[in-house]
Amino acid sequence: MCFHTDSTSDSVESCLDCLLKALAHNNVEASEKIQEMGVLPMMPSLLATQNSCTPKVANIIAELAKNEFMRSPCVEAGLIPPLVQLLNCKDQEVLLQTGRALGNICYDSHEGRSAVDEAGGAQIVAEHIKALVHNTDPATGKLLTVFCGMLMNYSNDNDTLQAQLISMGVIPTLVKLLGVHAQNTALTEMCLIAFGNLAELESSKEQFASTNIAEELVRLFRKQVEHEKKEMIFEVLAPLAENDAIKLQLVEAGLVECLLDVVGQTVDSDREEDVAQLKTASDLMVLLLLGDESMQKLFEGGKGSVFQRVLSWVPSNNHQLQLAGALAIANFARNDGNCIHMVDTGIVQMLLELLDRHVEEGNVTVQHAALSALRNLAIPVVNKSKMLSAGVADVVLKFLQSEMPPVQFKLLGTLRMLIDTQADAADQLGTNCKLVERLVEWCEAKDHAGVMGESNRLLSALIRHSKSKEVVGTVIQCGGVKHLVTMATSEHMIMQNEALVALGLIAALDLDSAEKDFVGATLVQVLHKLLTEEKSAPEIKYNSMILICSVMGSEPLHKEVQSLAFIDVVSKLRSHENKTVAHQASLTEQRLTAQS
Repeated sequence: MCFHTDSTSDSVESCLDCLLKALAHNNVEASEKIQEMGVLPMMPSLLATQNSCTPKVANIIAELAKNEFMRSPCVEAGLIPPLVQLLNCKDQEVLLQTGRALGNICYDSHEGRSAVDEAGGAQIVAEHIKALVHNTDPATGKLLTVFCGMLMNYSNDNDTLQAQLISMGVIPTLVKLLGVHAQNTALTEMCLIAFGNLAELESSKEQFASTNIAEELVRLFRKQVEHEKKEMIFEVLAPLAENDAIKLQLVEAGLVECLLDVVGQTVDSDREEDVAQLKTASDLMVLLLLGDESMQKLFEGGKGSVFQRVLSWVPSNNHQLQLAGALAIANFARNDGNCIHMVDTGIVQMLLELLDRHVEEGNVTVQHAALSALRNLAIPVVNKSKMLSAGVADVVLKFLQSEMPPVQFKLLGTLRMLIDTQADAADQLGTNCKLVERLVEWCEAKDHAGVMGESNRLLSALIRHSKSKEVVGTVIQCGGVKHLVTMATSEHMIMQNEALVALGLIAALDLDSAEKDFVGATLVQVLHKLLTEEKSAPEIKYNSMILICSVMGSEPLHKEVQSLAFIDVVSKLRSHENKTVAHQASLTEQRLTAQS
């Protein structure tokens, strides 16, 4: 292999042709030889003066940099600054080969990217793309594809460099490119991959939202027949659709109809790619419903065709569609108006039938989604009695044996929502020993804080809403009292309060039976701590004093109250800034004095 830098340009050119030929024949072997011969350090001087050889030199570098082992040597040989300089020339072939060379050197190479960053290469390429965006001749299309590829290799998986491109305003330019060059498959794909990378960055979403990306992507999606192409667009849509403004734009651009079509085409197929596409399309549909505006637009007062189509997924035989349908209902059920309408139009029955199909060996994600939907529907007060009459509690109780924490968590939340203000239901469930025993067991689920918290809250709610001696008796008998005492020390004020009110009812309704458990759980010490702690909220102090008065009828508890000098703590609270607390402190002090 000959190479003389001092010879005439003809012999240099023939040497370059010789190198290109060798690289085309066996790139890896030729690259190793070129590296051994020390050719790389000669390249900067060849790039410095622009002539007919320049594109060939850049082409050789592009070919060499296809090999991972050549990228660092290219940087070390000082090739980046002269290549970046070449980006300022007007010759299209030089620009094309230079773009390739820089793009290949940047591919998965930290050194390459840093060197291009330092030389300011990305900025020049971004400006070229901006200037050429409306030029549709094939040669320019090819150059734009190479330039987009270069920016992608430059910034791929690198948040800092992606943020740099975003601040250069690359996003609006690429969106324009997608619209103007929709016929150019290679360029379109390059734009999609670039969008996929940039869309992962939170700072990109606002820029995307200010373009017409939604329309462009939906237009492009409608044209696609191949699975791979649709998949590429999905990969951009998913991160973009996390932004509420873009969700609405996608809905307005007609994405939902496209997704419903995909579902229709793939639902009966067992082909792997169809199953994957059905999942992606239905997941994306659920994601669009997470935005308040986009959700309400599709709900259309419960008469929307999209809403009706999504409902039809629930009774289907496809688990993925059942899941998406239930999640969609849960998302539609995010305001009282929608919830009331859905309960009045029989959607509860549909969810109960779905749950019934998944009791034995059921699909956990479907169970979880259906319970989520029922929990949301049970929030408006007018829905509770209707849902109880429809038998929701009975179906939910079938999942008591589930060992899956997500299902346990939703089951508890659904029951808690249902019995809120519903005394009869609280009474019925609160005397169900199987349920109360399971709650007590879950109150000890240390590994699952959510399940533990919800179990405690439901235990307390059964007592608070039923105000029934029978329910109190069941909770005492099943060993629930100690958990309510622990709950009174929770870091969440709302839970502390719920616990204290429930404990107050236990003391008022059946102090004799609870006495032993109160002593065992050191209730009096807990109350002393709550009253002396500065951080305890006024409601906590108020309910703690009420509870102290309620337990005075028990001799052992009365003794504990005396031994802890409660009277001193309470008399200090008489000057509390909260009037209700101060008043209760006076009453409690009188009670303690009278019984001392």
